[in-house]
Formats: sequence, structure tokens, C-alpha cells
Amino acid sequence: MRLGRSHRGPGEGARDMALDIVSYGRRGPSGTLRFGADQIAQIQRTVGRTPEVMVKVSGGGRDVGGVDAHLRYIGRHGKLPMETDEGLTLQGRGAAKEIVADWQLDLCRSQYKPRPAEGQKDTRAKLVHNIVLSMPAGTPSEKVLAAARVFARENFGLQYRYAMVLHTDQAHPHVHLVVKCEHEFEPGKRLYIRKDTLRQWREQFATLMREQGVAANATPCQVRGQIRRPYRDAIHHRARSLRAFGQLPASERAKRKPPKPSTFMRAKLDSVLQVLRSGRGNLDAGKEAMQGTREEVTANWRATAHALRRQGEGDLAAQVDRFAARMPAVQTDAQRMADRWKEQARSRALERPATSHDPSVTRAR
Repeated sequence: MRLGRSHRGPGEGARDMALDIVSYGRRGPSGTLRFGADQIAQIQRTVGRTPEVMVKVSGGGRDVGGVDAHLRYIGRHGKLPMETDEGLTLQGRGAAKEIVADWQLDLCRSQYKPRPAEGQKDTRAKLVHNIVLSMPAGTPSEKVLAAARVFARENFGLQYRYAMVLHTDQAHPHVHLVVKCEHEFEPGKRLYIRKDTLRQWREQFATLMREQGVAANATPCQVRGQIRRPYRDAIHHRARSLRAFGQLPASERAKRKPPKPSTFMRAKLDSVLQVLRSGRGNLDAGKEAMQGTREEVTANWRATAHALRRQGEGDLAAQVDRFAARMPAVQTDAQRMADRWKEQARSRALERPATSHDPSVTRAR
């Protein structure tokens, strides 16, 4: 299965083959589309909503100090063991500095470029890529680590130095993988990560998880009908801190300083509230493009169901039809945020009269 390619059909603009489910199949001598066993298994996993793997790049250090700080962070300042590409396990407060010294990052030319001025974009080349390999909650953590070991060895072994740490402090087990950007034996050759690279890595990691006996899938979010764009890690960390603070007893909250909310989400909410108050502005910016993508995906799922029926896979074709019909309606983030705010306002309005006019409440006071 090949994802991420683009082509132009007759009279069409560029199409993203990552959304074209039909392209997974092959046309036989008669020109009839047929799916192989691997393609059918992929379709079954997708419509059966098999858990999706997550592979993402979470940044990367541009100087030795930044790399050292990230290694100390993922190693929880010496509390967690870090595995290296040489098969060593390092632990303790000096583990991060030992890795930085062993990788000879101080010899990388890019880190000696001047830092950008305040407010300007940092254009210095990265010394390392920070990669996260994750599985949904309930996945055995030891199997995630085993798959990550094979993933790192097959992609970076004897080419790019790397170190990894397993984290189990959250519901979803995940591995932080730090990979040196400069090639070990070919000066000037660097590791570049593009969108196609991430797609291939997701498919590979899903395959490795299945080899560990864990159901796992890797499909583009649009194909699954997912319309919400993922937020950056920092936003999730802020949201998790706020939820944890809100669950504390009132006496505990009074003693502590509340965590700061995400400035990005605060600004986004402020812009939505401004539109709601003034009645001017558009909460559906970008919805037309999203709807166009959804229509293309739905058309491809219909073509997939048709091809499956011709191939004698009637039951799977029916599952495909149900899967496509149950995709959530297209909605922008701004509109979703506005709907949630309106619902909360209605709930507060309903609670207020009950509190102020209920005789039992008055007597209790």
C-alpha cells in the first residue's frame, strides 16, 4: 500500500493519494479493480476501528544544551533507564551528558551559528530529532518498547546515533526516541523527516506492533473521518495540569497556585467569544475545504465497497458502507468551541434560577 503520492487525473487538479482508498487495490487484465489479502486486511482494520499507532516529531535540539536538557527530561533526571543504539542502558543524573559526549555533538558545525534575535525564527539546523512512538491506553508497555527497539534499529542502526526511553506515567504507553541528525560515516549526510517519512514510519510501527501480537493500524485521519487537528504536546500538558488541579479538594486548591492555561487556546477562545459577542466574523473558515476532502473520502469508500462486492466480499462491503455513513459531520475547531461555550452557558443559566428561587435552598441559608 502506497500513501502520500499525488497525481493529476483527466481534467482534475492534484489529488492526494493518501485519501484514495481505491488506490490500495490493483487492476487485473480485465481492468477490474481487485484488492489483495493485505489490502483487505487493511480495510478490515480501518472499518473495525483498530487502535491507531502514533508517530510524531516533537521537536529537536539545536545546540548541545538543548539536547542535554531534553535527554534529562525524558530520563526524568536520572530516574528512568535510557537505551542506546549500542545496546547499553544508562541511568542516573550523568546519563544525558554521557550520551551528548559520546555522540560528539560539540563537533557539529550547525550549533555554532549565532542564535536568532528575540522574536525571530530559529533557522539553525537541528542536532537531533525528538520522535515519539505511542499506542492507546491498555497496550502492554513492554510490547511498545520491543516494537520501538526494532523500529529504531531498522531505520537508524549503523547510520544515526539514537537513544530511547519508555514512559508509562500516562494512560498511553509511549517511547521517546532521540536521533542524531548527522550521519555517522558520511559527512554532510543528514536525516530529514518529511510527511511521507512519517506516513511510512506509522505503517512500519503498526506492522511491528502486530508482530508483537497487538492489534494496530495506521491510516490517514481523513480516511477515518477524523476532523479534529491534533494539538501540540505543550497544550495537552497544560490541559492535563488544569484538569488535575480542578480535581483536587477545595482545601488543597486554596493552598496551591493554579497552573497557567495555554496562551494559544486562550487566544483562540477569545477570538471565538469576540465573534459570538459582536456577531461579526466567521467561525466556519476552512470548512469548505474540509467538506471537499470529506466528499472525496466518502466517494472513495463507496468505490471500495463496490469493488469488494464484485470480489465476493459482501459482508466487508456492508461494513464499509456503515463506516462511511457514521462519519461525524464536518465542523471547524472554532465552531466546536463556540458550541461548547453555548452549552456551558445554557447549563449555568439553568442552574442559576434553581439556586435563587428554590425555597429549600433559602431555608437552608
